[in-house]
Amino acid sequence: MEPVTSRGLNPSWIIVAAGVSASLHVGKLPPAVPLLQQQLDMSLVQAGFLLSTVQVAGMLLGLVVGLGADRWGLRRSLLTGLILMALSSVLGAAATGYAWLLALRALEGLGFLLVAMPAPGLIRRAVRPSELGTRMGWWGSYMPIGSALGLLLGPWVLQASSWQVWWIALGCTSALAACAVWRMVPADEAATAAVAAKADEGWRPRLSRTLRSPGPWLVSLGFMAYSGQWMGVIGFLPTLYAEAGLGARLAGLLTAVVAACNMLGNVAAGKLLQRGWTPARCLKTGYGLMAAMALMAYVQIGGEPWAPLWLRFVAVALFSATGGLIPATLFTTAMHLAPSPATVSTTVGFMQQWSCVGQFAGPPLVAAVAMRMGGWQFTWMVTGCLCVLGWLLSQGVARCWQDRQA
Repeated sequence: MEPVTSRGLNPSWIIVAAGVSASLHVGKLPPAVPLLQQQLDMSLVQAGFLLSTVQVAGMLLGLVVGLGADRWGLRRSLLTGLILMALSSVLGAAATGYAWLLALRALEGLGFLLVAMPAPGLIRRAVRPSELGTRMGWWGSYMPIGSALGLLLGPWVLQASSWQVWWIALGCTSALAACAVWRMVPADEAATAAVAAKADEGWRPRLSRTLRSPGPWLVSLGFMAYSGQWMGVIGFLPTLYAEAGLGARLAGLLTAVVAACNMLGNVAAGKLLQRGWTPARCLKTGYGLMAAMALMAYVQIGGEPWAPLWLRFVAVALFSATGGLIPATLFTTAMHLAPSPATVSTTVGFMQQWSCVGQFAGPPLVAAVAMRMGGWQFTWMVTGCLCVLGWLLSQGVARCWQDRQA
């Protein structure tokens, strides 16, 4: 496929929009939890499993789906994922019990993976090499955009109608995204003939090359170090603000603003990479600023917060914004550090798998420290340790990047 840059809408924007529609399904559940508990007689633990099912699917199947996307075709995988999410969401609106809803939530998780895995490869083939960093910055923001939209729109839709309408609306959104991809993203065959020929050698050699190469491990563990702390902080913001005496709507709005701020860092990372910043510099800057902002947001002096709530909110917003430098950089870096063109989606799948590990483990770790210490004041120590890990991994990324450029 030739990059479409002179006329019309570049297909990469359709792919980013498809990612946002998929991430809406990840973020649609938190606002609906109280209604689901009431109408389906769900316990808090069952609601927690519903929330984490998407991450569990990614933890178990990220690498497998990445291998499949390389072989089946990137556009075909993207379309399958969007259709699967649309059908699962619409059918979920008819659920009358927890087990049914949980099973369909698992299918949504599989659909999400089928969307997330091939998207970076599709974007790479749709833009000029000089534009890749900038466009990957936009792709890296698909999750915060979808999460923020879900947190903002969900309460209004749920108050005006029901959770079933919310589920159907998002199912229709994914169906529309699938139609847009079908019409505006060129088919796989002509563009992927060379890659498909290499993929025909079988999944074992591609898996072996991916796991034996240091690049996929570095970007994957780096994503885990980022996603664990970001989800650990963002996930408990409504609880923290409720403890501070804020209402549920205001707490949700503030959390949505913090999540949306992450988009700023993603877009900035693309611009910085285009202007000559190395991936290691972007990563080190992101991890360093995340550590500093978390310290400002949570540290206490004499058993009391060091600053008023509004200033600590600004620090958390900056934590999210500066952290956005990391995912966009890692997506771009994965394109270059994959062992071969035939293993790009496999590498992204491996990275997504470790990202889900971080999202799954980060919130319980933050909660465990808070329970042990009797408050949130030591959250900065958890994020700081993960930032140190990320900074060290960035050193390895720098060496691999230099080897590839040599």
